[in-house]
Amino acid sequence: MASARTSAAAQPGPRLGLRERKKIQTRQAIRTAAYRLFEEQGYDATPVDQIADAADVSPSTVFRYFPTKEDIVLTDEYDPVLEAALRARPADEAPLTAIRNTIVEGLRGILDSNSPEMRMRTRLIRDVPGLRARSGEGMAGSAKMLRAVLAGRAGRSENDLEVRVVTTAMLAAMQEALMAWVDEGQTGDPVVYVDRSLAVLERGLTL
Repeated sequence: MASARTSAAAQPGPRLGLRERKKIQTRQAIRTAAYRLFEEQGYDATPVDQIADAADVSPSTVFRYFPTKEDIVLTDEYDPVLEAALRARPADEAPLTAIRNTIVEGLRGILDSNSPEMRMRTRLIRDVPGLRARSGEGMAGSAKMLRAVLAGRAGRSENDLEVRVVTTAMLAAMQEALMAWVDEGQTGDPVVYVDRSLAVLERGLTL
């Protein structure tokens, strides 16, 4: 999801094995090195081999975790976390309200733990055409997940047109809210931007 990044290592659940913990640590080391270099010299001026050197891994290791440089910015682990949170919402909560609460609460947790990376990520998606174009691919995966949960809550098919429109509109609204936050200098609370954008949809697109 284009809105957030929470380390899988921080999620509750069974303790991960050593091999999986090392994978998570390596993935995060690559991301941390990449974001530092992007901040210092720009996205386009930072080659993958330089990221690998800064993360103390080989270029082939970087590509094993992230097939392209764009994936370092765009790949995340949010969807399983958000799906679990959405399924845990009260059964009598309206579908749109459930999604809004899940996204807003999830984004708050992500920003509390990783705000500098979130700020850099949203700026890069706005400023780098290739990243902004490809961010839509990630949204498609998130939309599929949300459709499945929303359809279950509403007693409809995942391919129901209204279900598809609602989930796509909510993700687009969230993305636009974050872009507005970047355009306005990232001085306010991005969660407020997202909540306001989803509220517009919930009340029926009135101004």
